[in-house]
Amino acid sequence: MLRKFFKKYLPSHETIRQNRFVGLFGDRLHHHNLWHLHRRSVAGGVAVGLFTGLIPGSNPIQFFFAALFAIVFKVNLPVAVITTLYSNPFTILPIYIAAYAIGTAVTGDNTGSMPEVELHLMDKSISEWIPALVEWVVSLGKPLLLGLCLLALLLSFAGYLLVRGGWRLYAIHEWRKRARRHRHY
Repeated sequence: MLRKFFKKYLPSHETIRQNRFVGLFGDRLHHHNLWHLHRRSVAGGVAVGLFTGLIPGSNPIQFFFAALFAIVFKVNLPVAVITTLYSNPFTILPIYIAAYAIGTAVTGDNTGSMPEVELHLMDKSISEWIPALVEWVVSLGKPLLLGLCLLALLLSFAGYLLVRGGWRLYAIHEWRKRARRHRHY
């Protein structure tokens, strides 16, 4: 049922092939796994999206790497790009705090807590608070970078397994439902 819903809104293969921008990439974007909704392709797309969603930078950078990795690993490209949206301005701070905690646990650097950040930025423009936020992230250093890498790997692995398992359970449920329907006839 969910597959039919997405299939209604995704472009057809012929539409993709005829697109002039897709033509620039040649046959790289014509692989069927990049556009089909099946268990392995979608699970791989979720894994790629969860991994690339933690690449520091804004969404266009994450979208680019999600598309690049989706093409390299031949997984569902739209799912990979859309999945990167879990890291957004509302979730990025808790994600970075979790990554920092993981990084300090792995490195054994328990010298103290996370460096303080001055949040007196509400009356300032974005051009003033973005550099302050970047400076704070850089001050976190090695524990943050290691934690981001480990968290990205953990999330992508867990996302892959959850999608594969959930898809399998849904398929089993539908098979059993269909078998019960056929027994009643």
